[in-house]
Amino acid sequence: MNPTRSILLAASQNAWLRDHAARHKFVRRAVSRFMPGEELSDALAAAQRLQGKNIGAIFTRLGENITDQAEARGVTEHYLEVLRSVREQQLDAEVSVKLTQLGLDLSPELCYDNLKTIIGQEDPRRVVWIDMEASNYVDATLQLYRSALGEFPNAGVCLQAYLHRTKDDLATLLALRPAIRLVKGAYSEPPEIAFPEKSRVDENYFLLAKEMLLAKKTEPKIRAAFGTHDMVLLRRISEFAATSGVAKTDVEVQMLYGIQSGEQERLAREGYPSKVLVSYGIHWYTWFMRRLAERPANLWFVARNLFHFAEDLRTIGY
Repeated sequence: MNPTRSILLAASQNAWLRDHAARHKFVRRAVSRFMPGEELSDALAAAQRLQGKNIGAIFTRLGENITDQAEARGVTEHYLEVLRSVREQQLDAEVSVKLTQLGLDLSPELCYDNLKTIIGQEDPRRVVWIDMEASNYVDATLQLYRSALGEFPNAGVCLQAYLHRTKDDLATLLALRPAIRLVKGAYSEPPEIAFPEKSRVDENYFLLAKEMLLAKKTEPKIRAAFGTHDMVLLRRISEFAATSGVAKTDVEVQMLYGIQSGEQERLAREGYPSKVLVSYGIHWYTWFMRRLAERPANLWFVARNLFHFAEDLRTIGY
């Protein structure tokens, strides 16, 4: 694994750094590159702007590993508020939830009750996405996803290309006509569980993407979404789709807010369904460090904001 990525993933779990990071202006300035703000209103405003460019939004409230039943219920109520706002403002938007936000660490039954409450309130034409978390949650997540999909056709799940097991997981899911968002993966995993080399992850991603597109070609109810900012990889996927007779409208691209914005707009103009994951909330530290680990080049934004912070201090005489 890239040493920089390893350091960033370790830092994402450091409680001292998490507690102190938010106090520094330069850190908040860097975070603002990747999220429109901490409040739902900030996310809704961002979705309005994206919609003007024919780009949809997927809202996710940051936070995970909730161990209080009332707090998990509060997250559920929050997502119901999000869905009401989406309907009222007529937004092209969906939501994406982490099961540990909904109480998975307390009990699968509690988590599933909360998940059903959210999916049951959504327009069946729009998907409620279930994020994939660390490898020790994969079995529970897929089990709950299969249960949800049995009741609600608008349930979607995220799969991670860096896990060795994902090829088999995908094969078993495709028969269920699922909605799948394929990502590379952003957790620190040992080599016996996840590919440590970027080249292996990229190649596995492409192989999985081909399986998804070929399945989509024969079963239109499958939804194939590709969550990556790797333009080389996306180009390979789009070229494979074109030569395989898969329409652009069946190749959905999902990116993060603030990353590759120009490419997001270009893909939307060219006819690819495009959505942006809009994250918000106060629990942004761990999420932010994982975003840096996914693409260490993003450290440039942190360095640049650190420079501006130093300039601010110099200007006021520190």
